[in-house]
Amino acid sequence: MRATREGYVEGLLDAGEKDERVVVVDGDVSRSTGTTAFKKRFPDRFFNLGIAEQNMAEYSAGLALAGFMPFYSTYAVFAAGRAWDQIRTSICNMNLDVRIGGAHGGTSAGPDGATHQALEDIAITRVIPNMTVLVPADANQTRQAVLSSLDIDGPVYIRYGRNPVAELYDRDETVVPGRGRLLREGRHASIIAVGAMVAISIEAAKMLSRKGIEVSVADMVSIKPLDVKLINYLSDITELVVTAEDHQIAGGLFGAVSEYMSENCPRKIIPVGVNNRFGCSGSPEEVMAHCGLTAAIIAGKVEKTLKNR
Repeated sequence: MRATREGYVEGLLDAGEKDERVVVVDGDVSRSTGTTAFKKRFPDRFFNLGIAEQNMAEYSAGLALAGFMPFYSTYAVFAAGRAWDQIRTSICNMNLDVRIGGAHGGTSAGPDGATHQALEDIAITRVIPNMTVLVPADANQTRQAVLSSLDIDGPVYIRYGRNPVAELYDRDETVVPGRGRLLREGRHASIIAVGAMVAISIEAAKMLSRKGIEVSVADMVSIKPLDVKLINYLSDITELVVTAEDHQIAGGLFGAVSEYMSENCPRKIIPVGVNNRFGCSGSPEEVMAHCGLTAAIIAGKVEKTLKNR
């Protein structure tokens, strides 16, 4: 098991070697996000602007206009939340090649408490025009998300976490915007998950399989653009879809998937996520359990819904 932030740093180092335009803009949290490794290797391409996220966003916009490809990296709750206006107006409105690394996304900031747990960042980034939103599930996929962003036109938000998660992908398995991954196939229901909830959803599928319930599990690493072909396929083979995310139910993965399905392939869809509340202090595992983000919760919702249909 490795933290997805390790993959983010590995991706930055590889991207820095591959493309001289790559620079990192930091908010005085490089030891926490891991970007000190980039500073050591490329000291002339690393800029610490202090705890000033709005300035970081504007500075990154200026670097992009000057021909660089800045990776603006800090805690997701501050990267996306505190600088939302600057991201919208200066980065997205001009469709600039700025990559925003949203560190410690979701409940992975555990002991830091509700103020540092980004549970709204997917919602507030995916609604901005021109923004691509990637939420990788493990360290290797995070590395590939960073590398794939080099070829994406316009701004990209990459959300990653602090706590270790199971490794699901090979190091060189690519990430493509608009394309998810079908990891398990079953006919009774489908679970569409992102981030840390992908491995938990696979665990839930195994729990259900022991009861004779076979479910598909898909990793929707690209929340914007969505993999609509994968959603269409899952809605064709199953009548129940469950979304699983370490994020508010409103506006995140559930919002994106249900918006598409309601218009194109109506099916029963139920969410597993944080339900209109803030997080709390504790280990990431304790906070996830307190917020109902467990394999048992997913399995229970699938089983109950199928039984009542």
